[in-house]
Amino acid sequence: MPLYEHVFLARQDASAQQVEEFTTQITGVIEGLGGKVAKTENWGVRSLTYRMNKNRKAHFVLLNIDGPAAIVSEIERQERINEDIIRYLTVRVDELEEGPSAMMRKADRDRERDDRGGGFGGRGGDRDGGFRSERGPRRSRDDETASVEE
Repeated sequence: MPLYEHVFLARQDASAQQVEEFTTQITGVIEGLGGKVAKTENWGVRSLTYRMNKNRKAHFVLLNIDGPAAIVSEIERQERINEDIIRYLTVRVDELEEGPSAMMRKADRDRERDDRGGGFGGRGGDRDGGFRSERGPRRSRDDETASVEE
């Protein structure tokens, strides 16, 4: 059977519970039509690049689907009807990605970076990255004028 990655964006106003219920509804439709949901990821509320239907943020959800093309037609039809769904995208893929998606890996990297202490470039509080000590101390203006007079 064909494999699909399906992402939909739900309005920011919708509660997490409403998004979860809609995801469950979509999963039920897929399984009812003989397909299988291999993975479901809720990416949470994220900022949109540009405003869509007067929304600046949205709930993002990814579904990895294994099933016939009729499933895609049906879930997209239901998403067009639902007022809480801003956008959706379904892409046919050769194989489904195992483990967490790129978005979830990025979230994990960001969390690790924040746990390390962040700062400028992740090196802590030293703004210039510690390079000042390698060049030696700064000369003051008095040192420059003294060397010219000599």
